[in-house]
Amino acid sequence: MKYLFLLISLIMNGILFSQSSSISGKITFESKAIQLTTIELLKSSYKTQIDSLGNYRIENVAAGNYKIQVTSLGLQAINKNISLKENETLILDFKLKENENELNEVVVSGTLKPIKRLESAVPVEVYNPVFFKKNPTASIYEALQNVNGVRPQLNCGVCNTGDIHINGLEGPYTSVMIDGMPIVSSLSTVYGLSGIPNSLVERIEIVKGPASSLYGSEAVGGLINIITKNPTNAPVFSADVFTTSWLETNADIGVKFKIKEKATSLLGLNYYNYNQTIDNDNDGFTDVTAQNRISVFNKWNFNREQNRLFTIAVRGMYEDRWGGDVNWEKKYRGGDQIYGESIYTKRGELLGSYQLPTTEKLILSFSGTMHFQDSRYGTTSYIANQKIAFAQLTWDKKIKNNDLLTGIASRYTYYDDNTASTAILSENNPEKTWLPGIFLQDEITFSEKHKILLGIRYDYNSIHGNIFTPRFAYKWKINNNNILRFNTGTGFRVVNLFTEDHAALTGSREVVITNNLDPEKSINANLNYIKKIYFDNGTFVGIETTAFYTRFSNKIVSDYETDPNKIIYDNINGYALSQGISCNTDINFTNGLKFILGATYMDVSNVENGIKTRPFLTENFTGTWSISYKINPINVSIDYTGNVYSPMKLPLLSETDPRNPNSPWYSLQNIQFTYTGWKNFEMYAGIKNLLNFTPKQNNQFLISRTEDPFDKNVQYDTNGKVLVTPQNPYGLTFDTTYVYGPNQGIRGFFGLRYNFY
Repeated sequence: MKYLFLLISLIMNGILFSQSSSISGKITFESKAIQLTTIELLKSSYKTQIDSLGNYRIENVAAGNYKIQVTSLGLQAINKNISLKENETLILDFKLKENENELNEVVVSGTLKPIKRLESAVPVEVYNPVFFKKNPTASIYEALQNVNGVRPQLNCGVCNTGDIHINGLEGPYTSVMIDGMPIVSSLSTVYGLSGIPNSLVERIEIVKGPASSLYGSEAVGGLINIITKNPTNAPVFSADVFTTSWLETNADIGVKFKIKEKATSLLGLNYYNYNQTIDNDNDGFTDVTAQNRISVFNKWNFNREQNRLFTIAVRGMYEDRWGGDVNWEKKYRGGDQIYGESIYTKRGELLGSYQLPTTEKLILSFSGTMHFQDSRYGTTSYIANQKIAFAQLTWDKKIKNNDLLTGIASRYTYYDDNTASTAILSENNPEKTWLPGIFLQDEITFSEKHKILLGIRYDYNSIHGNIFTPRFAYKWKINNNNILRFNTGTGFRVVNLFTEDHAALTGSREVVITNNLDPEKSINANLNYIKKIYFDNGTFVGIETTAFYTRFSNKIVSDYETDPNKIIYDNINGYALSQGISCNTDINFTNGLKFILGATYMDVSNVENGIKTRPFLTENFTGTWSISYKINPINVSIDYTGNVYSPMKLPLLSETDPRNPNSPWYSLQNIQFTYTGWKNFEMYAGIKNLLNFTPKQNNQFLISRTEDPFDKNVQYDTNGKVLVTPQNPYGLTFDTTYVYGPNQGIRGFFGLRYNFY
């Protein structure tokens, strides 16, 4: 017993001796002590919180190597490796910074210059790569499905091309930019969003409502600005590769290199391949378009005196996609033996910004794009060539309480295709449009709480003449946790019809344009409120609510119903409305559980002769969510994401068409598990479309008459109406436009990420 007591004493003395070290210090933010801050030695039981003065102390710590983590809601966490010796008193002070993943990100889209999101008079939504990693996708187009109020809309059930809807407005009303440059036009929205390596994206900024006073044409209903990484801050090497149980393969590679101290370059490669022929709905046509895509992106930052800006980037993309009859091969391209839709796309982009060597802040921005598309929709060919050149010079000047921004811009658009839209009396006549403009913006700060923004833009379109777009914004910072914004402005869009409507190029419908189409115009107002709530237990809740109203004049509408064999286009004889309310909520619990919830209710309608109708493919309600939780002891994160959509009106071919005139309520849900226990590596796996939803579940068929895609057996009466026959019991023609959601069921995925700094 005496020896046992001696042994226990020695062990206890050893423990007490080895745990005689301590760590102490002070945590501050902007020279002030802060509350609700936790200090923890990861993978150990040592943990404490600061006192009212910001001081902390962890005692009786065993000697060894640790990683100390400092976390405080709304601020960036700090992680630092430390080495603690026996009997050592280690003093560590930390200064925390604002968390860019919360509500204080730096944004540029609202005012064309960097400003903290909470300080901006214009509400801007920001989504960083962490958000999109919760549901990995092969393109930014697909990734946007988890953004509240934003819906990727498929326009073709065969070739799977599409556009982006914001608050129920069709894709042509959304301006898509890269680094603020309008390089993604309506012809190539889906292609411009495909092939941008996700590993090169710093963040995506979304402005809902007209932004034409700064960005000109196409920014009528909203703006999506893809901000690419600064090469200086990028990893030396990054890779993200994943595949699915459908054998879709996507690879994003990024490499950074320097040329002495003069320049830093970031080279990115995206490759996507899917070549399976799957027909789970048994209609004889592919459920998902086969694609082979490669995209190369290269961005340079040059070091100049006085830290003046000079950056330039180029991107090249090639894609080969096809869908159609499962027996289709390339030898049938353009023929009438076996139906297929085949699209070859070549695209090149150049963009950059250069700050002039002057005492005033003058920045020259420029971009250029070349887009060539060679398409075959059965026997219909669509060969289009578009070139866009853009240049803009801005002057940024602060005078007392006035933050001025003025600029001149010019855009040249060349567009040619093989349709009647670029022909006069059977002679080819490419469309060439100049759009010079000048704009002025003044952000006036009356006090810390009150700020207004005034803006006006004048553009001269070489076809349509003078266009004015004013803008007004007011921000009231009630306090640090309550902010109210009011915005109003106008937008405009000059239309090239055939670049925007896939239905005009496929199926058997005849395209009819009743008059010369006038530019579309809109006026918008929205009221935005941000509320931040900090609970005593450390829980944080951020709520952002926006009420919006947009009224269109001269809106171009497509009439599918007057004649089932025609699509009739004309400016609306009346007006169109998009109005509603949206809410985004972030909830962060101290145990690592995080919710991002979004909901939008909208009323989208066309009003003609006092009659209100609902456009096709516009939902009344959309909801999104992302629920995340990290199990620290085993380094595993769980992400459950999804969306839900209310019914949409769908285009039918006739009164006897058996397909549902409205889509059902439907939801696309995903779950992902990510392991981060290896240095620089992330391994992830999960399931997409957990509910296995496909549009076919509520219909006899999606694509009409797949057995007769060239309408060889369709009979018509003397008025051109399709006859009901034993071979055609519903009186239909071949049509691919009945589509509202992806026709791809449940599937698993597995991927690996690597970042080396």
